[in-house]
Amino acid sequence: MPPQKTKSRSRASVLLIYTGGTIGMIRDHKTGTLKPVDFQQISDEVPEIGKFNYKIDVVSFNPVIDSSNMGSEHWIRMAEIIKKNYEKYTGFVILHGTDTMAYTASALSFMLENLSKPVVITGAMLPVREVRTDARENLITAIEIAATIEKGKAVVPEVCVYFDYLLFRGNRVTKVNASKFEAFASMNLPPLAEAGVHLRFNRNLILKPTGKKLKLNLGVDSSVGVIRLFPGMTRQWFASQLRCEGMKAVVLETYGSGNAPTHDWFLEELELAARHGMVIVSVSQCRGGSVEQGVYATSAGLERLGVIGGSDMTIETALVKLMLLFGKKLSPKEVARQMVKPLSGELTI
Repeated sequence: MPPQKTKSRSRASVLLIYTGGTIGMIRDHKTGTLKPVDFQQISDEVPEIGKFNYKIDVVSFNPVIDSSNMGSEHWIRMAEIIKKNYEKYTGFVILHGTDTMAYTASALSFMLENLSKPVVITGAMLPVREVRTDARENLITAIEIAATIEKGKAVVPEVCVYFDYLLFRGNRVTKVNASKFEAFASMNLPPLAEAGVHLRFNRNLILKPTGKKLKLNLGVDSSVGVIRLFPGMTRQWFASQLRCEGMKAVVLETYGSGNAPTHDWFLEELELAARHGMVIVSVSQCRGGSVEQGVYATSAGLERLGVIGGSDMTIETALVKLMLLFGKKLSPKEVARQMVKPLSGELTI
């Protein structure tokens, strides 16, 4: 459906893409359950939006979805909306549920290649109509960030997540709390901006545009998975994950800085999977820090087998990056090469 136009005194312009999530829910006082509403009802609850000297238009998913139902087809839809409207707006704000927000932010950071405008994803822990809601501040500041330009150029030309007064790189965040307003964290990269009395941007961290034309990467191959190591894991269980039919890659959630068991059976199963062309990426179970294969004897075995050290990528980003690289029809060897290369600021060299 085409964007719905709101009142505007055009200077900067922002397109809001409403996908659903808690931010757009209201409580049914008869049943106590939450149900989605349209964006007009959200804007009625946040009249401050009308005070911006921006042109603000809205396009909405129909129907809106809970982020637990988010899939690659929805990532593609968001990317296509941005591409279609790219020349018309200063920036974009996506309203999204929090549960899978980090996956969507990571996906869009790779799908929108050569991005030179802000794509700010936000949501809320409480519905917009609740008395103590965080929805109003998150929405208002996300719009302001998306519209911020200096000398005709966007200050934050990348995919970001704004939540609870902090702006994070989208492919660096993970949801860390299910009940606090401080729901997201970026353990391995400081915030790109902080909102207080003023918006303060950490300009040295913000990605610089390539100057090239926006390009969409919409191929997604979901033949990937995640295996979290745990004490007492059996060979039968581990092998069943690796031998899942059609599986092309696995994110291995290892201990600490990339450590794993040294049992013969464990290494044998990994060697067999690698020999059959599976790409295996080691990412730490710890939210902060980095995989450093070979530092301890318990990670040296992975190094010898060709397991790829995922540096300080989040689990969400490593998984989505594999989906999109295989979606480009790259060979396993080329996928492995690209996994250790920062494509959109997702890892530290």
